[in-house]
Amino acid sequence: MTDAAEQIFASVRGAAQRGAPLYLQLKKSIEDAVLSGVIGPGDALPSERDIALKADVSRVTVRKAVQDLVKGGILVQRHGSGTFVAPRVERVEQSLSLLTSFTEDMARRGMTVRSTWLDRGIYPPSPDEMMVLGLSSKEFVARVSRLRIANDTPLAIERASLSATALPDPAAVDSSLYAALEKTGNRPVRAVQRISAANLGEADAKLLDVPAGSASLNIERISYLASGKVIEFTRSIYRGDAYDFVAELRLSGRADNPGASA
Repeated sequence: MTDAAEQIFASVRGAAQRGAPLYLQLKKSIEDAVLSGVIGPGDALPSERDIALKADVSRVTVRKAVQDLVKGGILVQRHGSGTFVAPRVERVEQSLSLLTSFTEDMARRGMTVRSTWLDRGIYPPSPDEMMVLGLSSKEFVARVSRLRIANDTPLAIERASLSATALPDPAAVDSSLYAALEKTGNRPVRAVQRISAANLGEADAKLLDVPAGSASLNIERISYLASGKVIEFTRSIYRGDAYDFVAELRLSGRADNPGASA
């Protein structure tokens, strides 16, 4: 590490006298160094023992600070190799006002898109699928699940459910589910989405190549045909460090809402 980088640990000395929790001070010092470019993606951190000596703190303090930074996606640990600054992930903005497929959305940005299929098949519906899609227990549901990858970075896990009558052959879906639905006249024209924050479980975190417990944005989308019939029920998990969802809001005018005030 450079002399400048060495200062990120030296600056922690005396933190106890300033009343700051040592592990938070060390965590902030390392995070600031990453964000300012003092240390960059792929750079290795000194060993836990060396950081403790340079910062004049205990190894327990170093371990807690580093673990928090790993959970936050700032650092990565490689078994047998050490601790490194995590690769920088380009953030993606997605509008909440347009109903587009992942493939279409990434193509507009000039990004190379591919998918790893997790499931494509016909199944008896779950209670949730029966309720949302309006299916009886004797009908079947088509499930299409995949890991969505843009520019070699895994960004999202999509798990879509549709009536088997609308998608009788899930294996026929290629790059875009909506393109497949459009061929049969079943492409949705509107949708309602519910977004919530969550922490990734071990299995989903492994798929998205981030530590377990990392932040995610979970989206539940119910899509409709022009007739008003529900056509799609999708639950997606997006990496919290790579996605921003943007919505344009307009202030209702007095003509629309005479009682409105500034």
